Amino acid sequence: MKIIVDAMGGDHAPEVVIEGAIAAIREYANTEVVLVGDEARIKSLLVKAGYCADKISVYHASEVIEMSESPANSVRKKRDSSVVVGLELVREGRGDAFFSAGNTGAVVCAATFSLRMLSGIERPGIGIITPTLKGIAMIIDVGANIDPKPMQLMQYGIMADAYMRHILNIANPQVGLLSIGEEEGKGTEFVKETYGLFEKSKLNFIGNVEGKDLFSGKCDIIVCDGFVGNVALKVSESLAEAMQVFLKRHIMSNPLGILGALLLRASFSRFKKQLDYSEYGGAPLLGVDGVVIIGHGRSNTKAIKNAIRVSKEEVERRFNEKITEAVRT
Repeated sequence: MKIIVDAMGGDHAPEVVIEGAIAAIREYANTEVVLVGDEARIKSLLVKAGYCADKISVYHASEVIEMSESPANSVRKKRDSSVVVGLELVREGRGDAFFSAGNTGAVVCAATFSLRMLSGIERPGIGIITPTLKGIAMIIDVGANIDPKPMQLMQYGIMADAYMRHILNIANPQVGLLSIGEEEGKGTEFVKETYGLFEKSKLNFIGNVEGKDLFSGKCDIIVCDGFVGNVALKVSESLAEAMQVFLKRHIMSNPLGILGALLLRASFSRFKKQLDYSEYGGAPLLGVDGVVIIGHGRSNTKAIKNAIRVSKEEVERRFNEKITEAVRT
C-alpha cells in the first residue's frame, strides 16, 4: 500500500504533514508514504524528526499551489506542483491513493483532469463525515461542484450510499435531499427535479430534509449542491468552535464552574473528540477514477495520520469498483 501525500498542502505544511506521515507508517502496517514537494526541505525535516526508515520516500516537485490561487489556472500553469505531480503518480500506477490538505479546488480540478471520471459518473463530489445525535452521517457535496445538474446529485446519492455500505458498514442507509422544507413541493425547480429522480431510484430515499436535520440523525446521507454544502459546512465548523469557547468562558467565570469542569473532565474530553474534524481525517473525493482524500487546510498531525488511514481503507475495500457496480444497477 503506497499513499501519495502532498507534503506542501495545508496551513502548516510541510512540517505537520511530515509528522502525520511518520505517525501513520508507525501505526498502520504494510503502508508506505511518498511525500511530494520540495525534496531538500522535506528530507531535512525528516532528519530533524529522527526518521530514517525506508517506509517514507520523497518525490521532488518544484512548485506549490497556494490556497488563494485560482484552481483551474494554477493546475494549468503549475505542472510541476505537488498536487499535479502527486496525482500523476497515482495515474501512472506508482501510488495507490492521493491525499492533500492544500487548495481544494486545485485538487478537484487536477484529479478530474488527470484521473478522469468513473464510468457513469459525470462530476466528482466531496463527501464529509459528520457526527449526529444518532451516530454519523455523510453530507455530499461540500464544494466540488457548485452548479450541478439534478442527475449529478442523483449520482452523489448513489456514491454516498456505496460509501456508507462498504466503508462505514451501514446497511441500507437513508438518503435525504437538503431543501427549505420537508414537503415534496418545497425548494427550487432544481431541487424539485432532483427529488423526482431520487423518488424513482432504488435508494432508501426519505424525502426532503432541512438544515436542522444536518446533525439530528434523521438520515445517514444528506445530498445537496456544492455551494449550499460548503456554506453549511463552514457554518457548522464555526458554530462548533464557538460552542467550545462559550462553554469554556462560562465555566471559568466562577469557582464552582471550575470545580464542575474538573469533575466532568472526561466527559468534556469525549465531547471535544466527537466534534474534532481530525478524528475523521479527510473527505473522499467521490467519482474520480482513483482514491483521492481531501484534508482540511488546517489539518494537524492527527488529521494527516487519519487521512492516510482513510486512503488505505478505500483502496483495500476496492471502493471505486463498488461505485461502478452501483451505478450500473
